[in-house]
Amino acid sequence: MKVDNICSGLRYRCLTGSMETEVKDIVYDSRKIVEGVMFVCLTGARTDGHDYIPDAIQKGASAIVIEREDAAGQIPAHITTLFVPSTREALAHMSAAFFDYPARKLITIGVTGTNGKTTTTHIIRSVLENSGKKTGLIGSNGAVIGDKHIPLKNTTPESYELHNLFHQMVDAGCEYVVMEVSSQALKLGRTAGIQFDYGVFTNLSADHIGPDEHDSFEEYLSCKSLLFRQCRQGVFNADDSHYKDVLQGHTCKVTTFCTAADADLTAYHIENINIDGRLGMQFQVSGLLEGEYQIFLPGQFSVYNALAALSVCRLAGIAPDTIRIGLKQASVKGRMELLPVSKEYSMLIDYAHNRVSTENALMALQQYHPRRLVCVYGCGGNRSKLRRYDMGEITGKYADLCILTCDNPRLEELHDINEDIKVGLQKSGGRYIEIDDRKEAIAYSMSHAQSGDIILLLGKGHEDYQEIKGKKYHFDEREVVVQILQEMEDRKESR
Repeated sequence: MKVDNICSGLRYRCLTGSMETEVKDIVYDSRKIVEGVMFVCLTGARTDGHDYIPDAIQKGASAIVIEREDAAGQIPAHITTLFVPSTREALAHMSAAFFDYPARKLITIGVTGTNGKTTTTHIIRSVLENSGKKTGLIGSNGAVIGDKHIPLKNTTPESYELHNLFHQMVDAGCEYVVMEVSSQALKLGRTAGIQFDYGVFTNLSADHIGPDEHDSFEEYLSCKSLLFRQCRQGVFNADDSHYKDVLQGHTCKVTTFCTAADADLTAYHIENINIDGRLGMQFQVSGLLEGEYQIFLPGQFSVYNALAALSVCRLAGIAPDTIRIGLKQASVKGRMELLPVSKEYSMLIDYAHNRVSTENALMALQQYHPRRLVCVYGCGGNRSKLRRYDMGEITGKYADLCILTCDNPRLEELHDINEDIKVGLQKSGGRYIEIDDRKEAIAYSMSHAQSGDIILLLGKGHEDYQEIKGKKYHFDEREVVVQILQEMEDRKESR
């Protein structure tokens, strides 16, 4: 494709070379530069793409895009050099053009918020697929296109990967795409230029604030609100205390849902249900939809996620009975995921790893009045210590027993991480034991389970690895539980 076509609709100045230059691909990672590509110099927290311009020249890049005009002096005249105000924003627009604007060929649904993004996107996809609408998915659990699952490094991929995924979805016959839109993605312009058909706001609480993420809660909130300046229809949780702040500056039509405030769709008569060991929620709705709905994901927050999905799917023209069936069938890997281990006790996997999501999960499970609530968890290394104190305090408050173990210690010592967790546990007076090996910790919880217990495996969720001393080791809790069950059965038979 010619540079001129890639830059359609983009603000730029051509400093050297020709706009007729042919480009084989667009690259922003210097390690992927080959002859004939366009190299886009992104500026990050730790690296500056402009430092790799000599590499791009040496490897035969046919075009280079810069946002620092002083970097142009080292580029030979025969190489097309484009100067733009923001290379990140330019990458988004150029990637869309390179893949022939695939987002315009899909009905796009973006979900943002601190918690609930993954579950909400999966519920929406379940309803749409149940209605016969082939739907792509992008988020924390990776990308799904038909039967193909593609792992992702980020919740919302960089703009080039994002438009490549859209392109693959169009080729696969998808009509819809539902995706998580992170605050980082909005801040860094990964979704720049996309006009979402629907944008969803789930909730907002203090998270992702730090040197490599957001400088303050105010910036975090501001970034979340950007989605509602690039969508046609916004769907908002009116019960969230920050909902009106997120609405500031919006350019979209607004639909609201709630369980307490006034809204376009309201849930009431909310009940916990346990049907053949399947924990879930049942509720009535009024407003844009009427009637009774069930979702087999526990907790009040599951009702909010369901309401978000109901609102979007109703706006998309899906029939109420079809929505009802799709809602019942929804499941999410690693989000309140029920494992079929025993009729005597329940075991769930959940990704919760911060104060709000952990408290929500534990409070939800307490509503089922377990004999004991047992938590198996650790905390990630090279992350905020505040999370560890919070996890200890919250689990100590709500759980009858905590089993401290290994999560992803990364480059830290497991002992140091668990000592930080104990600070919170001691604050709340929680009962705990320590078993460093996570498989052994899970096995202990299962072999000592009592009738009516609920065991919650916290923190890993959808992950299938443990990161220890810079290396990733395969570790899928679902597989581990199956192994433990088999080992327990083998021991019984050998007696």
